[in-house]
Amino acid sequence: MKTKRVLVFFLVVMVGMILFALLFPDHLKELLDRPSLYRHVLFVHVVSATLFFANAVIGILWEYRSLASGRPEAILHTYGTVTWLDARFSSPMIVVTVVAGIMLSVILGDLWQIGWLSLAFLLFIFSGLVWVVSDIPTQYRIKKLIADVDPGAHELPRELMRLLTVRLWISIAGVAPLIVVFALMVYKPAITPVAQWFR
Repeated sequence: MKTKRVLVFFLVVMVGMILFALLFPDHLKELLDRPSLYRHVLFVHVVSATLFFANAVIGILWEYRSLASGRPEAILHTYGTVTWLDARFSSPMIVVTVVAGIMLSVILGDLWQIGWLSLAFLLFIFSGLVWVVSDIPTQYRIKKLIADVDPGAHELPRELMRLLTVRLWISIAGVAPLIVVFALMVYKPAITPVAQWFR
């Protein structure tokens, strides 16, 4: 229950920051209109995005290895550790990444008028939606099933194993767009801004 509260708190903070930036861009621009901030914010953004992405990838690999082992104690320990890290490490990194990213976009100009930046932002939001819509409900069901598992069991219930495998695929689907986001951040290709897609 405590983990769920932590996740919900960071999700609310992130959504609040995004809404503030979208609804009050002039106030945010005024707050951030300091060129000296750019390098510091960029550093924070790169570090937090890298740590979040690395944790997600390592979590996927770790979960895959534990499922492949078929050992209940390894699977349960891995799942418990990965969800603990998601709540206490990934969630803050997501918030810091989004806040720093919004700050950088305000410093650079209009988010929706910079092609690579607007697409990266949409992909990041899509990645987050994959986790919120798919992973959080799946984790809730997994936790209920884990609560009923005998600690000395030689194998885990079939439904639990199925959900753990589904969660692994959800994680891969959530991480895949972030690879594109990293490429967009590094190469900054000249592409049509999102604001002009429907004109």
